[in-house]
Amino acid sequence: MRFDVLGPLEVITADGRAVGVPERKVRALLAGLLAHNGRVVPAERLIDSLWGPERPGNPLGALRAKMSQLRRVLDEAEPGARTRLATRAPGYLIDADTDAHRFQEALGRLGSAAEPGERAALLAEALAWWRGPAFADFTELPGEPLVRRAALRLEEQRLAALEAYADARLALGQDAALVGELTDLAAQHPLREGFHSLLMRALYRSGRQADALDVYRALRGRMRDDLGLDPGPELAALHQAILEHRPALRRPAPMPGPAPGRLPEPLTELVGRSGALRDLLALPGTARLVTLTGMGGVGKSRLALAAAHRMAAGFPDGAHLVELSAVPATLSWQVAEAVATALGLRADQGAGEPGGRIAAALGTRRALLILDNCEHVVEEVATLAGSLLGAAPGLRIIATSREPLGVAGEIVREVPPLDAESAARLLTLRAADAGLALGEGGAMGDGVVMDAEAVAVICRRLDGIPLALELAAARVPALGVRALAERLDDRFRLLSAGRRGGPAHQRTLRAAIDWSWDLLTGQERVVLRRLAVQVGGCTLEAAERICAVPMPIPGGTAADAELAAQAQAGELAGDAQAGGAGGELDAADVAGLLARLVDRSLVVRSDGRYRLLESVAAYGVERLREAGEHDRVLRWYATYYTQLAECAEAYRTGPARHRWAGRLDAETANVRGALEAAMSLGETGLAARLTGSLGWYWLQAGRQAQATSLAMR
Repeated sequence: MRFDVLGPLEVITADGRAVGVPERKVRALLAGLLAHNGRVVPAERLIDSLWGPERPGNPLGALRAKMSQLRRVLDEAEPGARTRLATRAPGYLIDADTDAHRFQEALGRLGSAAEPGERAALLAEALAWWRGPAFADFTELPGEPLVRRAALRLEEQRLAALEAYADARLALGQDAALVGELTDLAAQHPLREGFHSLLMRALYRSGRQADALDVYRALRGRMRDDLGLDPGPELAALHQAILEHRPALRRPAPMPGPAPGRLPEPLTELVGRSGALRDLLALPGTARLVTLTGMGGVGKSRLALAAAHRMAAGFPDGAHLVELSAVPATLSWQVAEAVATALGLRADQGAGEPGGRIAAALGTRRALLILDNCEHVVEEVATLAGSLLGAAPGLRIIATSREPLGVAGEIVREVPPLDAESAARLLTLRAADAGLALGEGGAMGDGVVMDAEAVAVICRRLDGIPLALELAAARVPALGVRALAERLDDRFRLLSAGRRGGPAHQRTLRAAIDWSWDLLTGQERVVLRRLAVQVGGCTLEAAERICAVPMPIPGGTAADAELAAQAQAGELAGDAQAGGAGGELDAADVAGLLARLVDRSLVVRSDGRYRLLESVAAYGVERLREAGEHDRVLRWYATYYTQLAECAEAYRTGPARHRWAGRLDAETANVRGALEAAMSLGETGLAARLTGSLGWYWLQAGRQAQATSLAMR
């Protein structure tokens, strides 16, 4: 839970929901505690602040009631949040994460920033936390000024940070851009010498010596009238230096801004993404970092580019595409250099490290940055994106990645596969692009007919992934759609003739999945390849039992016990040979690894079940064979669903039979797959156990067809 005080008081839960704190005195109590964050506030001072001289009959009891009300509000919004409020003699304290802390933490890092660009970036990051005057709605409390004193202290820190920020930008040569801002600040603070000194320097370096001298004369007149004083010696010395045109006042070499953005023009029509595009364009301007996630080849880059073209007019300083796939994961520090290059910044432009140069070049400019293919350098991209967004308030970023960046304020939008209709349209259009002219009713030239049924099969088996569909379309002129559909069991060889342009990992279907596989840890690879044997998706329990070393099942058969013993004896020797985990998994490991695979867009979670897209599953089976564990994991798979069926049989006459029948309904594809696996392995005893335990289930109305289907196998 976060508490924002640099503006009107706001309470935000960890998942971004605003918390309404009702009743002004409860909000005032929270404000008073936040003003002394981490320090005890005596009960008497809180009572004076809340009620002043008009105390209730039992002031301590009334304070406790307000405190109880505040705890309840916080806990209802986020369970456990009430523990942030503690009772400590002689009063209360709060331990809270506030934007004031983050502002001060950024200021604290200034000591290690020697270059003006680095200082400007840190100060911009710090100032970005401000939304208005500190404790804006609680600066006039009666009695002891608990909040007012903290608000004045924070305001002074903000003004000092504004002065330091302007000074750093002057050092970067941004004087002309600063004149307007400093004129406003000097007018808002007519007796503050710092803003007037900065304004005089900016005016002089902009060629406006007379205006700079007028600023000094006006300030001196106000100070004499209001305070009976003259400006301090530093300002007087600056005035004299301006009169004498001293060389020390000359403007430094200006920091060039980014080169005008030039987005590549799309070569083909964007198919099936009108809704996603509308969603992106409808996001508010406060959504400054939007990350498009999804599996490889799903069209994240194409969608980002389409959105950027539509949005570019709103960014006068350009829209810039940064293609990161060429940055090696082992040289992730080159991410900042790639961004600088895309912005047209040479290595000799400006001082300091690339991130500082970029931040300084952007300044207050309004620009759009598309960071494409971030997944292999995600940590470096996340760090740079967070820094640039804090330093450049006019910057907006669209990133594409197979997993979120994990940056505060990030908006994540998953790009799903195309629906059946859009997939069929894309396949047809790309087949036409490959040289076949469309005729009436979808007929193609040269004797090729776009058979609707075969098209549907191709689209379904290729999971609606645009890359796979485009590769398949290139094969239609040679094979026709029906022959193509019949040969998709060997999809990776069939679709191996890829694009000649674009990143290497987007040229073939195998390359797209290889790219994701190479980014996984050894344990994540083990889970992914073992999950590939599941035919109809699976529950978390099934994943834990089949992806990890099986343990002996209480009450299981001798065959079950032998299976577990063999696995635990470490007979999966192939694991270490083909990129294995370097050690077997426990069931307790699987849930976390599965969550990572969902985050990385390789596993789909829907309705509480986990499944692989068909192409990912086919790839996983290949890797399973390479690891030398295909038959053994298939045996685990068959054993698990046999045991599931036996458990269901045990409850066939009790009140739980409907629930167990429902579980078997959900696992129809896996039960069929388990029987096929047992038969292919020669495990006739296991197959007999499975079919024997399903008799009661098949006899129920409407399930005879399942029994017939399995019997035929």
